[in-house]
Amino acid sequence: MAEPEQPSTARMIDFWLGGEHHYPVDVAAARAFEEAYGPCAAIFRDLRAFLGRAVTAIAEAGVDGFLVLGAGLPTRGNVHEVATAANVLYTDVDPVTVRLGQQILADSDRAGYGYGDATDIGTIDRAQLHRFVPGWGRRPVGVVFLGLAAFLDDATLARTLEEVYEAVAPGSFLAFDFDSEELAGYPQALAMMGPQFRMRDPASFGPLLGRWEPTRDGIVPVSRWRVDGEPAAVPDAFHGGLAVKPAG
Repeated sequence: MAEPEQPSTARMIDFWLGGEHHYPVDVAAARAFEEAYGPCAAIFRDLRAFLGRAVTAIAEAGVDGFLVLGAGLPTRGNVHEVATAANVLYTDVDPVTVRLGQQILADSDRAGYGYGDATDIGTIDRAQLHRFVPGWGRRPVGVVFLGLAAFLDDATLARTLEEVYEAVAPGSFLAFDFDSEELAGYPQALAMMGPQFRMRDPASFGPLLGRWEPTRDGIVPVSRWRVDGEPAAVPDAFHGGLAVKPAG
């Protein structure tokens, strides 16, 4: 595959996580952002640890099928590496990321990767969906919705989460996060995120979940969500939690 000309957030995160699936253009962009802001590697490793705890909690509730929206690269502690007995479908809109994901998962029987626009789950291939998330729409599943909210306006985000809610069976879970107002103090870094980037506080995010019901943990900095011991010493750049579609 030819080296891409533009950096990718997914591959920048892979770089920060210590992965191997990125290019010089991604490293350059990651370094530039670090200069404008700071501890990106520590923050994204903490966010990946939150993903692991949330996926573990969903699996311990008896769920064995996951749909990952805006998935990025399926490495470094991603869903199928945490819930090893589960079936997982990763989706993304970036064709380079999809191709890389398919290469990474080529030998997996339980995890697959395909195109999917998180704001229109009808774009996900139905055959892939039913192969890798057996019982979709009939059995509880886990939906992972991380790294997306910052690039959706309130109306689009609320509509998207309602569409997902309608599509899944009762008892399903939603793992979510959103960017806090941390970058407001770093105007150079904020400018790099582009005009579509949106920061939110927990009070404003809660209503956007619609009928999804947050667990008793609430909406908190991800470093403090069901953490064992002391939370990681990182800025509260991301908040998040777990929500459920009530059964019955």
